[in-house]
Amino acid sequence: MTRARQIHQIDGPFRMQNGVIQDPQIAYETWGELNFPKDNAILLFTGLSPSAHAASSDLDPSNGWWEQMVGPGLPIDTSKYLVICVNSLGSCFGSTGPSSTNPETNKIYGLQFPVLTLEDVARAGHEVVKSLGLNQLYAVVGASMGGMTALAYSVLFPEVPKSLVCISSAARALPYSIALRSLQREIIRTDPAWNDGKYTDGPVVGMQLARKLGMLTYRSAAEFQQRFGRELVSEERKTGDAFGINFEVESYLDAHAIKFTGTFDANCYLYLSRAMDLFDIANHGGSLANGLARVGAKRVLVIGVETDILFPIEQQREMATELDNGKREVLFFDLPSLQGHDAFLVDMDRFRPILCDFFNCTMSQPGTLKSV
Repeated sequence: MTRARQIHQIDGPFRMQNGVIQDPQIAYETWGELNFPKDNAILLFTGLSPSAHAASSDLDPSNGWWEQMVGPGLPIDTSKYLVICVNSLGSCFGSTGPSSTNPETNKIYGLQFPVLTLEDVARAGHEVVKSLGLNQLYAVVGASMGGMTALAYSVLFPEVPKSLVCISSAARALPYSIALRSLQREIIRTDPAWNDGKYTDGPVVGMQLARKLGMLTYRSAAEFQQRFGRELVSEERKTGDAFGINFEVESYLDAHAIKFTGTFDANCYLYLSRAMDLFDIANHGGSLANGLARVGAKRVLVIGVETDILFPIEQQREMATELDNGKREVLFFDLPSLQGHDAFLVDMDRFRPILCDFFNCTMSQPGTLKSV
C-alpha cells in the first residue's frame, strides 16, 4: 500500500470553522501495509512548511523530512505499521489552500480562503483516513504544528486513535510565540511585492526575512554559540558591503532564506502561521483541563526540548500532567538537545530510542505519569 503522493478529493462542500470550501483536495503519502484487523495505521501530521513526503520509497526515492524516523526497521517501522502522512489543508503541496483555484470562481483563492484553524486541518486529515476504509488508528502523531493538529484530532475523533504522540508542541500558543509569528507575517505583508495577497511572483524579500527570523526561533543561542561562535566568513566570500555578511552565522541565515525562496507560497504561510496562533485546546470544554480530558487516546507520548523557545518545555510538562488523569498511560520526556525547536528533525540520537520504544512495546498500566 506504499504510495507516492496521492490526492483525495472531498466531494461537495467542506465546512470549516470560518467558512465553506467546495470540493477540496488533500494530498497524502503512505508507507507500509494495512494488516488484516485494520488496526496498525499511524496518521502523521506535519509542521507548518513540510509536504506529505515524510520518507523516501521506491516510488519516490527523494529524502523525506523525517527520513531517519519513518521506514523499515526505523522507530516508526513501516514493516509493522501503515503510515499515512497528510499535507495540511491550507498548504501548497497538493492540498487545497489559498494558492489553489476556487472551483466556484475559477480564480485563485488568495485572501478569500476562509480563516484556517488546526481543527480544519485535523478534519481534512480524517477525510483521508475514512477514504482508506479505516475506523481506527494505532496512533496519531505530530511535531510542532503537527503536534497541535494531532491533539485536535484526538479530541475531535476520540474513538479513532489508540495512541497520541505530541512532539515539541503545545495545547495552546503562548503570547511570545504569537508575537514572533505575528512579526514574520508583518514582514511578509509589508513587502510591496505581496500586493495585498494578489502577487504573481511572490514577496521574495519578505519571505526571506521571515525565514531568517524563523530560523532564530527554531534553533537555540547555545547551538549558535557552539556551532558558529564569532567565526568570520572567508575574504573571498565578503561582498565589500560594510553591512553585508561578515560572520558565518549570518551566512547560515542567508543560505536558509535563499533555499526557502520559491518553495512555499506566501499566503499559505500566513494562513498556517495564524492557525497555530488561534489553536487553544480550551476551546473544547472551556479550560485547558477540560479540553485535554476529551483526548480519547489511552496511551500518550509527550516530548519536549529544554532549549525550545517556541514551545517551552513547561508547556509539554503541563500537557503531560493534565493528560495523566488515571485513565491513560502518559510518558513525558524532557530532552537537553541544543537544537531548540528543530531538535526533532536533527537530534536523532535522542529522539529515535524514545519513539522506537513507544512503537515497539505494549501498553503498561495507566495512571502513572512517567517523566524522564
